[in-house]
Parts: sequence; C-alpha cells; structure tokens
Amino acid sequence: MTTKSQVLALKYRPQTFKDLIGHEEIATTIYNSIKNNIPANAFLFTGIRGIGKTTFARIVAKALNCEQALESICKKKCDHCEPIANSSHIDVLEMDAASKTGVDDVRELIEFSRYPPSAAKFKIFIIDEVHMLSKQAFNALLKTLEEPPKYLKFIFATTEVKKIPITVISRCQRYDLSRIKSEELFVYLKNITIKEEKNVEDNAIKLIVKLSEGSVRDALSLLDRATISNNENSLTFEYAQKIFGYVNKSSYIDLLEIIFLGNEKEIINHYRQLYNSGIEPELFLNDFLEILYYLKNISNIENEGSNITLNDSDYKNITSLSKKLDPNTILLFWEFTLKTLKEIKIVANQNLLIEMYLIQLTYLKKKNVKENNYQNKIKNTSIKDIDVKNTINKDAVNQIKNIKQEEEKKIEKKNNLEINNFEDLIKMCVQKKEMKLKYELENNINLVSFSNTNIEIAFNDKLNKSFVKDLSEKLYIWTKSRWLISFSKEKGAMSEKEKKKGLKKKNIKEYESSNEFKNLLKALPDIELIDIEKKDD
Repeated sequence: MTTKSQVLALKYRPQTFKDLIGHEEIATTIYNSIKNNIPANAFLFTGIRGIGKTTFARIVAKALNCEQALESICKKKCDHCEPIANSSHIDVLEMDAASKTGVDDVRELIEFSRYPPSAAKFKIFIIDEVHMLSKQAFNALLKTLEEPPKYLKFIFATTEVKKIPITVISRCQRYDLSRIKSEELFVYLKNITIKEEKNVEDNAIKLIVKLSEGSVRDALSLLDRATISNNENSLTFEYAQKIFGYVNKSSYIDLLEIIFLGNEKEIINHYRQLYNSGIEPELFLNDFLEILYYLKNISNIENEGSNITLNDSDYKNITSLSKKLDPNTILLFWEFTLKTLKEIKIVANQNLLIEMYLIQLTYLKKKNVKENNYQNKIKNTSIKDIDVKNTINKDAVNQIKNIKQEEEKKIEKKNNLEINNFEDLIKMCVQKKEMKLKYELENNINLVSFSNTNIEIAFNDKLNKSFVKDLSEKLYIWTKSRWLISFSKEKGAMSEKEKKKGLKKKNIKEYESSNEFKNLLKALPDIELIDIEKKDD
C-alpha cells in the first residue's frame, strides 16, 4: 500500500516520542528511563479508544531495541524499527487478549519467554486489551511479570484498567493517557489538512474535534471520511454537519424559544425536522442538556476564536436568551431532561417519548411562571398594602403574624413526633417501617431505663454493632432531638421476646389447670397444649 493510498490514521501514526501529541510528560518520563538504561520490567498504558496506547507500545519497543529510534526516526532501514511498526518483528510479539484469553495462551507465551531474543536487544510482549485475560491467565503471568529475565519486557494496553487485578497493576509502571485537549487536536488536524492540501473550514475542523471526544484516531477517521465524501471541493461547516448527522446548536436554541412561547404544534414540527436530519432521540437529549448548561453558565464561558464548543453566533444567541429566562426554569428543565434520559431505554418508540417530553416542558414552564408570579404578588401586596397604602393597621399585622407563628408551631409539633416510652419506640419503628431496628429492640435489648431523650440498655453480644448509631440517627429525624443511648452493667429488664415467652407459658399453665382443658383431656388423652390465642369473638 502506497503512502498516498493509506488512510490518515495510519499515514500519520506517530513513529517517535516527539511525534506524540498531548502526552509530552509521559513521553519524556519513558524516554529518560530508556536513555539512562533503567526501563521498567512492564509498562501499562490505559485510556479511551484511539488515544495512542498501541502506538506508544510500539514506540517504546523501537526505542528499547534501536538507539537511533530513541532520538528520532531511524534513517537506516534497520532490522528492528520497520518490522516493529508493521507488527512483524521476530522478537516483538503483539497479542490481542480479546481473542486469546485463556491460561493456555499465557503459558505458551511464558514458555516462549524462556528463550533469549534472536536478533534484538530485548524480547518484548505487547498485549492489547489485557483486561480481557481470564483470572487464571493473570495468575499464571504474575511470577514472570515480577521477576522477568533481563532481556524480557512486557507492554500492556487497556481501555478498562479497573478489570485488571491489582496484583498485576502493582507490578507494572502505569501511565494514564488522557483525552487530547481540543485546542491541541484542532492544531494537529489543521496541519494535516495543509499537508494533504485539503481546503477545510476551521468550523468544520472544530466540529470533527468535538465529535471525536479527544480521540486522535476518531478525529483522523472523521476527517478522512469528510474529505473523501467532499472529494476536491472545499469542506464547509454546513456540509460537515450533513455528513456526520450533526444538528447545529442554533436549532436547539430556536426550539427552546418555541417551547417558551408554548406552541405545541411548532414544537413537534421542529423536533421532527431534527429527527429527519439524522439525530437519534438519546443524542438529542444529551445535546439539549448541553444547551441548558450553556444557558445557565454562559456568563462564565469566554468567547474566543479558538472556542471549540461555541461559535460567535451561538454565543450571542445563548447570551441573549439566557437574559430572558429564569434560572429556576432552566434548572427544572435540566432535572426533567435527566429523568427522561433514564426512561428512554425502557420505551419502544423513543420518538413518542421525546415529543411528549417537549410538550411537558411547556407545562413545566407555565407552572414555574405562575408560582413566580404568585410569590411576586405576595411580596408586592405586603409592600404596597402595609407600607404604602397603609390599609391594614399594625394590630392586624401583628394578629396575622401570631396566627402564622401558631400554625408553624403546630406543623413543627406534628413533624416532631413524641416518644415517651419503650413501647412508643417500637410502635414508631413499625410506623416508619424500620423492621431491622424493631427486631433488635424486641429480641436483643434488655432495657435498664427510659427517660426523656435518654435510653440505658444492658449489654448484649447478639446486638448489631451499628444499632446505637442507626437508632440515634432515626430518633433525631423523628423527634428533632439528640438522644443519648448508653450501655449499663446492670442486668436490665427482660427483652420483649422474653416477656412474650413468659406470658405464653403463664397462659398455657392457667389454661391447663382449667376444667375446660381437663374435659378435653378425657376426650383426647394424647392432646398437648402448644399455644393460646385470644380472639375477639
């Protein structure tokens, strides 16, 4: 394959540490360790897809085996650099853990590691998506990973580092590759368009940067797709939107304005136009959340020429709209949108959900406006009627205040429940459905004393360790008072369970001595009294 016919992601794949973007500190650290001849036994690269993990692994492999490759691109066609870049080097084995997950695959690899390199300085194993190895495979790898031969190096790459056992991570030198910053990625793509002699608008490049979410490979793939689709013509922002099915923020701003006007028919028509342009319902909600964020925080966002997320026109429109909207309404919309996002996956026809969601927003807005108007009316009435018009005299005002205070006290008293004895406490647990606390109180508590906000109990080994903490918290919530729960050396009263048992035995003895039971024994000599239950009738 010629260089011209290669896709951009392969054509511009970094070959040295200097070519890497966004990870200069990590590149410098590894470069210095190799240059000073103190490289790690195992490297672990982690990060999102297309961030450069495998590229980093190959660059490290080349730097370990070729001194010239450490400083710059190896100008001599040596036996190491080109084969490593093409994954065909005899001593640098690349393994995909997604297809080779078993312990037998790792044992084969360990067996292969016993022999020194044939041509290179180091024998290197690059394992991609290492988190997909089985537990047994990781265990088989541990000993070799901790004390490998001097000629052996491991390089791991993964997108899900949390799935790797901590025992493996602790034996590696870990490097977290972060997303590439938007500004850096924009400059990188701009330089490539110049080298490729492609006429691409800056806003189109910004759109590609946004859609790539910090992944260099994704960005290059999107740029490739856009330039091929447009052939030799200039790639405009509008054309890029059509290719990627991306909806401009101005469409969401227009939709919000229609929602605030309350025109349901226009709302539905506007959304259907967005859907027909290629946007998916879930993506629509996420983009809508982004617009709500900008509306609430536009005053804290700087508008610069290099701003990837907002162009000048969107910035002006959002700034203008944010001044008209109540922040409470925006926050209400935010909460409702998050709720809809959770529900969207359980609905068969997601478009119907979105249309109903948008209509509901108009009613949320109306309700919020009514509440605000009512509150303002109360404020204005109090100021005008009392301070300006003076139609209500001071006595009447004081009377209103007293009535209000009494009502507040009643509400507070109602909310703050009273617990006067141990029985009240058990009843409260039943009422509040705290069955765990009820069980502990009835079975594992020997009460010593119960007074106002003070409970003293005898020590019980069966009592749950968190009982005192849990009960204190619940008592404070129920009564709005701090309770002291302490342990005593005294024996304490019988537990509720023991009381019930004692009462049961007493009832059985009393009934056994009755004539009624004696008559039953004559008729049924083998009868045995187990329990007595009293009924109303």
